[in-house]
Amino acid sequence: MSRVGRKPIAVLSGVMVKVSDHQVSVAGPKGELDAVVHRDISVELKDNQLTLSRQSNAKEQRALHGLWRALLQNMIVGVTQGYTIKLELVGVGYRVEIKGKKLQLLIGYSHPILFVPPGGITIQTPTQTSIIITGIDKQLVGQVAAKIRSFRPPEPYKGKGIKYEGEYIRRKAGKAAAAAGTK
Repeated sequence: MSRVGRKPIAVLSGVMVKVSDHQVSVAGPKGELDAVVHRDISVELKDNQLTLSRQSNAKEQRALHGLWRALLQNMIVGVTQGYTIKLELVGVGYRVEIKGKKLQLLIGYSHPILFVPPGGITIQTPTQTSIIITGIDKQLVGQVAAKIRSFRPPEPYKGKGIKYEGEYIRRKAGKAAAAAGTK
């Protein structure tokens, strides 16, 4: 049996969970999330705990068992605490600001890049070189952060670009180091 899927999910106080057929709705102080669980996985709510079970011990169903347990746990954490990802801009002249509801990025191109965040996502810029992305849907927060990072991913020579906070960029030696090795 899946070790992850076997563990029950504690439903915290202030969180409402509705289970009907394969539809699961989770509502909390920060918002509401819905999911349609795979047809081979059954969800049961009993004594403020969600338990998941599967029909057979097939490899695919074992994987789905753990997956859906983790997804439902993320939904409960999202509506109670939310998720946050921080990005940093590294480079001379790189800066970011909020223009209305759009995020304006000046990252070395001839034009500014305007990014409109999807619904349910809030973006803050406490400084000109940092971005904070928050929301209740873990997948959507990560997807928005990856999209913003994709506009100028960090390059390995000088480390310029948009990177996650605390991300380590492996640096390469430039042409000077290669030329010094040939002499």
